[in-house]
Amino acid sequence: MISERNGQLFIEGAMNQQTAPALLPAGEPLMAAADRIVNLSGITAVDSSALAVLLGWLRAAQAAGKTLHIVEAPGAFVSLASLYGVAPILFPSETDRDASVQH
Repeated sequence: MISERNGQLFIEGAMNQQTAPALLPAGEPLMAAADRIVNLSGITAVDSSALAVLLGWLRAAQAAGKTLHIVEAPGAFVSLASLYGVAPILFPSETDRDASVQH
């Protein structure tokens, strides 16, 4: 489920292969309409389908000239993003910060 509160879009419940087919098309017009902050703190279950949804939303935002920032992602989501090599795409500011700390 997607809800909007305090200028952020909140994703609540499972974000997996059962919910991804509905989440992707529900979120695309929202991402294209304005710069967005997507808060993932309400996710209760996650699998690799969640990455596909967020990458699809990011494409929709970029195609419309908008930005998408992901905040409060659960550890399981961040781990999957790292495992699949898409963390730098989904979390560019964290990657930049981590790279600058290592140098």
